[in-house]
Amino acid sequence: MSALSRKPKTFKLRALHSQKKFGVAGRSCQEVLRKGCLLLQLPVPGSRLCLYEDGTELTGDYFWSVPDNAELVLLTKGQSWQGYVSDISCFLSMFHEPHAGLIQAARQLLSGERAPLRQKLLADLLHTVSENSGAETRAEDPPWFEGLESRFRSKSGYLRYSCESRIRSYLREVSCHAPAVGAEAREEYVRVVDAMGQKLRAAQYNGGYFDRGAKAGGRLCTPEGWFSCQNRKETHHRPHTG
Repeated sequence: MSALSRKPKTFKLRALHSQKKFGVAGRSCQEVLRKGCLLLQLPVPGSRLCLYEDGTELTGDYFWSVPDNAELVLLTKGQSWQGYVSDISCFLSMFHEPHAGLIQAARQLLSGERAPLRQKLLADLLHTVSENSGAETRAEDPPWFEGLESRFRSKSGYLRYSCESRIRSYLREVSCHAPAVGAEAREEYVRVVDAMGQKLRAAQYNGGYFDRGAKAGGRLCTPEGWFSCQNRKETHHRPHTG
């Protein structure tokens, strides 16, 4: 079937770093490119079309295999696009510190977004920047302390307590395992657990691991309260719970 006898393909087109989309239809890559440049008032020479999702350049051979209503980015000479990561990097680089403008922009993007992956990325971003992570005391961030005992006056204090409680729990679990150890090794097992308990008590159960105010060598998080968690399969970053 020739291109002229086919129904024109429709696309959602935007310029680089622009959230405004335009509907464009055409029977060839060059036709869509020309219409897009005219619509966006961009020069045709040196311009090209890329898929918004992953940055794949749209060519004549690939044109008819792209789904209808696919999102395209129109790039002029010297511009580049790497997919979602480009949009996110640009979005974040505009703001050194999260503020109302960033939060509002993220909410607007999320409200009009339908792609599941982009919805998740925006939702996670919005959750992170909406947190009042710079606040430390109960007076500065009352919602963070909801449900906690009144004796906790700072985030670092509560997280230090939380870390100590967790390590105490681990130690109790190890101690309770002693009866299951064989008779020949049980005495040595108890001795090692007792020695470990003494060291942990002397170190205040390493409560500083969760305290972003602790010295660099005594905490697992960054000064901003971020953790880098790793296992065999993945590496990811988790925010301080404040």
